[in-house]
Amino acid sequence: MSKILYIIVCAAGPAKDVGKLVTLAQDTGWTVQLIATPPALDFIDVPTLEKQTGRPVRSQYRKPEEPKPPRADAIIVAPATYNTINKFAQGIADTYALGLLAEAPGLGIPVAILPFVNSALASRTPFRRSINHLRAEDIQVLLGPGQFEPHTPSSGADHTDAYPWHLALAALPVSGTDVAR
Repeated sequence: MSKILYIIVCAAGPAKDVGKLVTLAQDTGWTVQLIATPPALDFIDVPTLEKQTGRPVRSQYRKPEEPKPPRADAIIVAPATYNTINKFAQGIADTYALGLLAEAPGLGIPVAILPFVNSALASRTPFRRSINHLRAEDIQVLLGPGQFEPHTPSSGADHTDAYPWHLALAALPVSGTDVAR
């Protein structure tokens, strides 16, 4: 049986291409559940992604009468925004996506974060502190040389096509088919 990968997509330029990450994950045996932050819904093609995954794109908590989705075996946050990274580090759970992230370390669910931020935001003390806090909890934050390197402000659109989706999947400790449940 394949393992469940939650991909949390945030409202940043590369989000329009999150289907690339879905394909990479599915090709290595993962069953993918896509979760979008509420603003990310305007960045992605929900019907196409639902067809690709065979699952609804989630952005809100389920209603009590709705079935529970299967628990994630791993989580990727990509593209991860400044706000989501800072909120995750502070334990803020004011959206469905952040609620899942807030609980993941305590459940032992591996998390890989592939940011998409500019150099002005990445240089801020709160952001650097958040990165350090997350790494101290064994969260894989793919920021720095050989990983995601922040772009200059106002140039994000020039960098979306080169976004390194593959790094997020490679950061997970296991592939979707490594261990049976």
